[in-house]
Amino acid sequence: MSTVHKTIRIEAPIDRVWDTIMDPNRFGDWVTIHRGVTNVSSDPRSQGATMDQSMHIRGLNFKVHWTLADVNAPNFAEWRGRGPAHSEARIQYKLTPDGDGATDFEYTNEFHVPGGRLGGVATQMIVGAASGREAQNSLQRLKALLERG
Repeated sequence: MSTVHKTIRIEAPIDRVWDTIMDPNRFGDWVTIHRGVTNVSSDPRSQGATMDQSMHIRGLNFKVHWTLADVNAPNFAEWRGRGPAHSEARIQYKLTPDGDGATDFEYTNEFHVPGGRLGGVATQMIVGAASGREAQNSLQRLKALLERG
């Protein structure tokens, strides 16, 4: 399993951050590996909502079918995904207002490919440090997007 954990402070109110990160139509504005989204549930912010996301990292295109497994707006969301070769992913968003109009955003992404130790080695070879770098770049893009208005 590969885990990426990043935090960032965004000088924007929690509701504005939440609205942006939970809108599949806005993923292209901030998620660096995002290429497209289809089959989005009619209410993508409600527990049980689903969508199919196309992504690209290190020369590889892939799709993940996401389900919103848990949500407590505007503080927490957990997406569970199924990708190629029976891979699984879990993404958590944790938002905390700071009392001065800013929001602390804690992002965690866990990715698991089947195959035990061999699968773990393959994950590191294919994705390596790129997933952490892309997560940080995405959060920086989100920060810039929300702080410039």
